[in-house]
Amino acid sequence: MKDSTDDYLGNHYIHRSNWLRAAVLGANDGILSTASIAIGVAAASDVQEPIILATLAGLVAGALSMAAGEYVSVSSQTDVEKADIEREKVELKEMPELELNMLAKIYEERGLKKETAMLVAKEFTENDALAAHIRDELGINEISQAKPIQAAFASGLAFTFGGVLPLLVVIFFPVKNLEYFLYGFAIIFLSFLGALAAKTGGSSITKAVIRITFWGTVAMGLTALVGYLFGVNLA
Repeated sequence: MKDSTDDYLGNHYIHRSNWLRAAVLGANDGILSTASIAIGVAAASDVQEPIILATLAGLVAGALSMAAGEYVSVSSQTDVEKADIEREKVELKEMPELELNMLAKIYEERGLKKETAMLVAKEFTENDALAAHIRDELGINEISQAKPIQAAFASGLAFTFGGVLPLLVVIFFPVKNLEYFLYGFAIIFLSFLGALAAKTGGSSITKAVIRITFWGTVAMGLTALVGYLFGVNLA
């Protein structure tokens, strides 16, 4: 049965940081990238078909690229973590006293008295020396540990979800002034995403919405400008 301490610990948000970062990044890129492509093409086209085609292509390519990029990036982090853990195993075997002193020094720097720090280090070492060094020396724990497949899946799925929203606008709204419809709905989508992410992560909703809509406006505005400046009629 859970006590009040379990309930208190359950109120923190840091355990959501890995998947939340990947999901928010994916959805934000999905909305922004797909809407920007659609706006750029809409600014240079009077017919709907090339806009739909470009938006769909951007959605598919972006989702695959996001998933692959996230997987490679997080896998690289995982490789570094595994290499450090293997190195730590060797050091614990070859120089246990030095590693014990290092662990005690870490606890001492965190505020424990020298004697207490050594006592804590010895008790952790007797229980599971490797786990103690992985957690306190390397800074790797269940929350921060990289999970490539989880991150790739979350990013790809989130990008797809985000990208489908501008695609629906392109399909169901008239070509005339389509770039304005895209911009308006994209801002609404981004605002909702920013608020949802802030709520889930326990941070400021207002700050998140302002940040995400400002940079979204800049990105879509510049893309529309490119379409107008080059003015290649795709009709």
